[in-house]
Amino acid sequence: MLALLVLGWGFAPWPKVFAGLILGILFGLYNFWILVRRMEKFDRTLTAGTRAPSLGSGIRFASGVAAAAIAISLPETFDLIATVIGLMIPYGLMLAERIIYHLKHQDPGEKER
Repeated sequence: MLALLVLGWGFAPWPKVFAGLILGILFGLYNFWILVRRMEKFDRTLTAGTRAPSLGSGIRFASGVAAAAIAISLPETFDLIATVIGLMIPYGLMLAERIIYHLKHQDPGEKER
């Protein structure tokens, strides 16, 4: 997906929009990576029976603010709206993947939808 966006940035007439999407997706992937690491740590601590740590919402929020700050400080390079949309794309892809997974792996006793 990033490769297609880079091609769009290089050849499409809207380089600011594609640059904003790239910036947003990169920060969104970073947020997603942080979330996965925190969830694994959360799972380990619950399995061990110790106190559960936080899920790092503050760090992910600060990362989103940093992406928006970059887009605002460089308006000639990045589109702010595209950056915000790019921040949400990894979560939308995760939701789509889960829906597809559950549709493919339905319980045989469950009715068809």
